[in-house]
Amino acid sequence: MAKLNITVCMGSSCFARGNQQNLAFLEEYIKEHGIEANIELEGMRCENKCASGPNIYVNGKEYNNVDIDKLKEIIEQNI
Repeated sequence: MAKLNITVCMGSSCFARGNQQNLAFLEEYIKEHGIEANIELEGMRCENKCASGPNIYVNGKEYNNVDIDKLKEIIEQNI
């Protein structure tokens, strides 16, 4: 499995609109599946793309309006 770099926007808009739950889901998913060594999870400051948020980046690719269902699909496509 290639290493995944997942970056979660921690700006107040994205965080309030769902990235708080997305981050909690990611942390639990990574732990449950024992893939800590394959995932680099980090936060980032606001990129001024609030209207399309919550935003998450996977290996530099931007995903918009991310909810937990979409996030699970993104992870499973990339691991």
